[in-house]
Amino acid sequence: MKRIAVLGMPNTGKSTFFNRFTGATASIGNWAGITVDLMMANLTLAGIPTEVIDLPGIYDLRGFSQDEIVVQTFLESTPLHLVIIILNTAQLDRQLSLALQIKHLQLPAVLLLNMADEAPKFGVKVEADKIAQHLQMPVIPMSAKYGGGYEAAVEAITQSLQHQTQPICVPDLTDRLPSNAQLISELDTILHAAVHVADQQQDVLTTRLDRVLLHPVLGLPLFFAAMYLMFQVVYALGTPLQEVLSNGLDWFKTVALEPALANLPPFLKGFLIDGLYDGISTVAAFIPVILLFFFCMAIVEDSGYLARSAFLMDALMERLGLDGRSFVMSLMGFGCNVPAIMGTRVMRSPGLRMLSMLVIPFSLCSARLNVFIFMTTALFTPQVAPLVLFSLYLFSFAAALITALLFKGHFPNKDPLILELPPYRFPTVKQILIRSWSEVKHFLRWSNRFIIAGVVIVWLLNNLPPGVPPASAETFSGMIGQAMQPLLAPLGITSQLAIALIFGFIAKEIVLGGLAVIYGTSTDASLGSTIAHQIDWVQAYSFMLFTLLYVPCLSTVAVLKTESKSAKFAALAVAWSIALAWITSFLFYQGARLLGL
Repeated sequence: MKRIAVLGMPNTGKSTFFNRFTGATASIGNWAGITVDLMMANLTLAGIPTEVIDLPGIYDLRGFSQDEIVVQTFLESTPLHLVIIILNTAQLDRQLSLALQIKHLQLPAVLLLNMADEAPKFGVKVEADKIAQHLQMPVIPMSAKYGGGYEAAVEAITQSLQHQTQPICVPDLTDRLPSNAQLISELDTILHAAVHVADQQQDVLTTRLDRVLLHPVLGLPLFFAAMYLMFQVVYALGTPLQEVLSNGLDWFKTVALEPALANLPPFLKGFLIDGLYDGISTVAAFIPVILLFFFCMAIVEDSGYLARSAFLMDALMERLGLDGRSFVMSLMGFGCNVPAIMGTRVMRSPGLRMLSMLVIPFSLCSARLNVFIFMTTALFTPQVAPLVLFSLYLFSFAAALITALLFKGHFPNKDPLILELPPYRFPTVKQILIRSWSEVKHFLRWSNRFIIAGVVIVWLLNNLPPGVPPASAETFSGMIGQAMQPLLAPLGITSQLAIALIFGFIAKEIVLGGLAVIYGTSTDASLGSTIAHQIDWVQAYSFMLFTLLYVPCLSTVAVLKTESKSAKFAALAVAWSIALAWITSFLFYQGARLLGL
């Protein structure tokens, strides 16, 4: 087994190349001795079993951010047969220094000049053979997005791998790096000989779009309008697809599963069908919604618009003790809070990082999205439901802003924002599908750790002790729900909903599966109808607000503790989220009732 590391700066298409290079074989795993999970894949190159590791994007091997320290530690401790360096062809004046550092470490490497198809738009012409002579490594222009030059890149990687028999690691890495003066001297030499830039050349499309999308007055309204449009698309297309899958799962239960298990004892049959199958299938029915959500987010991110949202929000974020990067991490938290919190490692300021980690859990993650789409479909008309869903995203932003305002004095930040805005690009359908499906697989792997155990426990609580009516006040779940009523009744949250909230602390995916088990129904239509007959829209919205804001899932709490290296910080995040959730739901529910709603 030979080992390759993929290294590059952020926004160079490194992940796009990694996905094309490894196909669907990539997975996220923990690397021994490293404090961060890395993307890894196994493949065969010319008959050689090869392991490929995608390292975090960094700007410099001397850096002090968490991601840069991770890369330093990896190169110092992990023997490698080859390093693949990914740089943006149009930005070699700022990026070639990373390749020079790898050269001085005497690591075997291949340099891929990505986005070579975009370079002419910026008047950049590169002589790859001259760069190869200076760096003493193969240099291949390519486009990871469209595949131009990809075969030549794979051939260069394979040949280099065949010639490298012994792996190399670099102990005391920083001591072996050249001085900044030496790097600058070599970089001017190479740029003068091999990189030619036309005067006053620019991307006309990017310039024209930025005049509108980065307008000081229109920029933010246009951004929120784009987000609202995205939620409309997710709701309009995702809900019918979810209903089709839900009906299919219910058909399978009726036609195949129930007859196959008909001879089992009633308790075991109920456990397998009403507990395990109903709970898991209710969550699984929302896979089309999650896929569509990540599909839309991939378009926003890969087009270059996500980086601009950070620029637009930076002035506001600065007043809150945050910056544009915090806003981007919060947006990424719409998928899952866990990787978004881990993404704060790129921040050098400890105060900025801690405050960002405190606000990210209020991002409306995909697990909460399942619950909200179900509840809005059940209790609101198709015309009103998207507006309700969008309002929850606005509450998510508001909770983050309030938290930042209250706690910014405890986590001071003096780190200025340095942000590079990539040109606007049209991502390919294949690229978007690969990214969105990868996110869905991650969602399924992450949620399945908890869903099965959660719905099983909820079903057992709902059916024990023996001899009492299921889901009644005499069951364990009924007792727990009644015990929570003094706390949750002022919010309009019933005892049944309270049980789902309790287990939602483990994983928010369990909330929906738990409701299916508690109400004893599998199809989303019948479950929604049952809930709609027991609570009104004010109670439903109060429940959704509490679900949005209260304690993040167990995995998020664990990551908060790990990343902050402080159990007190994780406890603060939990306590504050519960308090904010209760206050917000209380004010909404009691205020609505006072208004006669």
